[in-house]
Parts: sequence; structure tokens; C-alpha cells
Amino acid sequence: FIHLMGGEIEFTSTIAQGSTFRFQIPIQQVDAIALPTPTVQRRVLRLAENQPSYRILVVDDRLENRDLMTQLLEIVGFETRLAIDGEEAIEQWQVWQPQLIWMDMRMPVMDGYEATRRIRQAQTPDTTPTIIALTASAFEEQQASILAAGCDDFVRKPFREAVIFEKMARYLGAQYVYEDASEAVSEEAPVPVSLLPASLQIMPAEWLSELRRAAFAVDGDRILQLIEQIPAEEQSIAEQLTELVRRFCFDEILELIPETT
Repeated sequence: FIHLMGGEIEFTSTIAQGSTFRFQIPIQQVDAIALPTPTVQRRVLRLAENQPSYRILVVDDRLENRDLMTQLLEIVGFETRLAIDGEEAIEQWQVWQPQLIWMDMRMPVMDGYEATRRIRQAQTPDTTPTIIALTASAFEEQQASILAAGCDDFVRKPFREAVIFEKMARYLGAQYVYEDASEAVSEEAPVPVSLLPASLQIMPAEWLSELRRAAFAVDGDRILQLIEQIPAEEQSIAEQLTELVRRFCFDEILELIPETT
């Protein structure tokens, strides 16, 4: 390795005493490197004043997913309506004209792909919504299919609260009032105390499997119910999981669950 770095090495040995190694490598003094400042993610509290009314259609066949998204949006001031499949999404778009549609892509009756294609075929310049897909797929070919169907963008499940609001700011121009910087949480330190996969091994396999299903479905209410089953002496784990749910960090919860469950 010394030679690979352009240096030289030599050594001397004395029997029964040991060896002494010496090496030289060329180095150059550099200016101090500024370390990147950790990104601080401030939570959205509400929509800023003097903005238009934003109509948002949430399309998902799972009740818990619809409830989670509408709760997230309505609490900051967005108007929402719900649809449970693609056919209902088209009907709601026709009568309500939402500016943005959150479209689940896998649904019975009519999936998000077909619903998006039909909306794009029927829209006019004055009735063109932004359509953002919600998908659990990470495959590039499926992402290409989503965009080819007519979606403007996509967000992977489980989603982060900050990503949802960032997309709406980008496509609608929505502006927000944020929490004070002093209350914000650094993205590089999402939980004050380290929570590791081994931390959850105190719970039975059935509990871990149920937690995985709930996190994958972005079902915060179910996760909170499961957290109540954590023993009282493990209160620190319960508090940290609750904080992850509060901040919609369902992906981080999934990372804590062993793949074998």
C-alpha cells in the first residue's frame, strides 16, 4: 500500500528483539474542508395566508391510506375529497376539478394507470390536473410506466411528510408556514437515541410481522396500537417508534424490522 501511494518503506530487524519499520509517503497540505451542515427539516404547520383554495383528490382503495393522507393535508389547510378506485376518481375529477390528484396505482375496479389515461384523454387546457402516483414499487420500468400513463410524478410508499408537501409546493406553488427552527429536527439525527433492529427483537415474530404490514400500508393508527403492546420497561423504544410515526417516517420503521419476519 505504501508503494501504491508513491512512497517508500524500509525496516531493520534484530533477532529476538523485533523489527522497526519506517516509511515515507508524499503528501500535500490542503485547505480546511468545510463539512456540510446537516439538513434541518422543518415541519409544515399550515398554508401561508393570501393563497388560492387548493382542491386535492386522494385516490386509494385502502381506508387507512386515505385517512392518513387526508389528515396530513387537511390539518395544514388543503381541501380534500376521496375516491376508492379509478372510476370514482374520474367522477370526482369531472364534478370537482381538483388541481392535484394523489393517485394510488394498484386498485380494484379500475387501477390508477387506466384512470390517469382516461383523465388525460378527457381533460381540456382549463381542466388539467397534476397527477402524482403513489406506488410501493422501486423498479425503474414501473416508474417509466407510471409516467407513460400520464402521471406528472410519483412518490414511493411509505412516504415522508416532507416529500408530500415539497411536491405540492413544486406543482401548485403552495407556500407554507413552518415550525420555528429551534424546534426543527435534523434529518441526519431522526431520533435522539439510537434505535436499532435488535431493539425490536424483544417483541414476538407475530408482532413484528404486523408492524411490517402496518408500516408498509402507512397505517399510523395501527402502529400506535402495536406500540401500546411494548412492555413498560422498554418505554424508550415505544417513545422512539411513536416519534417516527408522528413524523411519518414509515420507511425508517421498515428498516428496523428483520426481513425474515
